Amino acid sequence: MKANRKVGIVGWGVYVPKWRVRSEELAREWGRDWNRYAAGIMVQEKSVPGIDEDAFTIAYESSINALKRAHIEASKLRAVYVGTESKPYAVKTTATMLIEALGAGGERRLTTGADYEFACKAGTEAIQAVIGLIGSNMIDYGLAVGADTAQGAPGDALEYTAAAGGSAYILGPAADSVAVIKASLSHVTDTPDFWRRQHEHYPAHTRAFTGGPAYFKHIMTAAKELMNFIGTKPEDYDYAVFHQPNGKYPLRVGTRLGFTPDKVKPGLITPYIGNTYSGSALVGLSAVLDQAKPGQRILVVSFGSGAGSDAFHIEVNDGIEEVQNLAPKTLNYVNRKEYVDYTTYARYRRMIRMLHDFSSY
Repeated sequence: MKANRKVGIVGWGVYVPKWRVRSEELAREWGRDWNRYAAGIMVQEKSVPGIDEDAFTIAYESSINALKRAHIEASKLRAVYVGTESKPYAVKTTATMLIEALGAGGERRLTTGADYEFACKAGTEAIQAVIGLIGSNMIDYGLAVGADTAQGAPGDALEYTAAAGGSAYILGPAADSVAVIKASLSHVTDTPDFWRRQHEHYPAHTRAFTGGPAYFKHIMTAAKELMNFIGTKPEDYDYAVFHQPNGKYPLRVGTRLGFTPDKVKPGLITPYIGNTYSGSALVGLSAVLDQAKPGQRILVVSFGSGAGSDAFHIEVNDGIEEVQNLAPKTLNYVNRKEYVDYTTYARYRRMIRMLHDFSSY
């Protein structure tokens, strides 16, 4: 897909909570041999939201960083979309809180806002929507965010990877951008690899089935179709960013598509903070934009269970180096960390549920 008016990234920002729990600590609590399990997921530790952090606070912090690089006032934002699968409210949009906190749309809040859902590709789904609005001349600037405090059931395989973090992107006319989104493409099917029923606290998954028929099939289809559409090959790209449910999958899918590991690794963040779900591919893209040079090309392909992928062909403009240091970089957040034990992690994640309120005793 190509917009009638060229659209680009005007500013980007990321946020990752500072708390971490080591994968070895999680394995020890459940009596598992971490050394045997480690090679399968390549995740050393994961980020944990503080007791006062949620998808909204992550979206807000990353959006503030995006505004620092964008050189525009929040009042100019005419679309604010938040992709998440861990909304603070079941029925109340996170986007409206973000609009109010940022001052988007000016004093009268003249902006459209909504929450997007599509598992881990909710953030890129929001980006697709903003591209459409700008590309059709309905608006000039819009904000798309992918943010999550993803949950994994205690003792489940997801507990080793389900983390917290997010990334925000302010999009606008290509002439104002530091990176142009030349084309995008989406591929979706009804694939029941991962789900959470209403009223259930933790998601369920089909283990190995989440790989072949889900992750690999959708990412490879979207990537190949986009490259065919725009007429490029893996060697034409300087970087490739794929959804990161763990550390091994993105490297493997990159190899299958014909990318060398060095093109994938600069955006590979999951081994150090875990899978930030709706922010996963977008946090990886942020890490690449933090160091990208004018003229470089980036392929980004997200994945959301259920299932689907969004693919983007991005070309870096002059001026990107002038804004890279205007906000904290991805690695600043990755390296800013304090470790917690399992008990603290469980308390921060509110995994311990009290049957009675003993506060009055």
